[in-house]
Amino acid sequence: MKVHGHAKILAVVTIAWAVFWVIGLPDYYQQYSFLFMLVFDAAVLVPLGFVVYSILRRTPPKFRMSLSLWLAFYITVPLSFYDYFYCGVYLGYGWAFLQEFWYLSVYYLIPWMLCPAIAYWMSIQRGTGFHRTNR
Repeated sequence: MKVHGHAKILAVVTIAWAVFWVIGLPDYYQQYSFLFMLVFDAAVLVPLGFVVYSILRRTPPKFRMSLSLWLAFYITVPLSFYDYFYCGVYLGYGWAFLQEFWYLSVYYLIPWMLCPAIAYWMSIQRGTGFHRTNR
């Protein structure tokens, strides 16, 4: 992926984080119940999966898995830094924010499973993937 592609993805996920931050105000979702946040986290999976699928669909099959890993990286690493600086530093939770804001923390792992799984699923759907047999 070229530098422009990296910058574009970083910009998009940064904007998405800012939107989720604003929506979560005044207490960055702490004002909602455990059950609500569980349902909310599950509901976010659907559009996230759709966006990842849409991006990967436009990518040549041989590059899908590597792009899926880049997507997982950008969906998790920069956002975890933003959350750490906001929740850990600004709000004063330190690393305890990982437990206190569990509904954020789960999304530091989920994309690492979701993005490659979608790329793999796409590869086996059309026989363009990792288990192609020579006939």
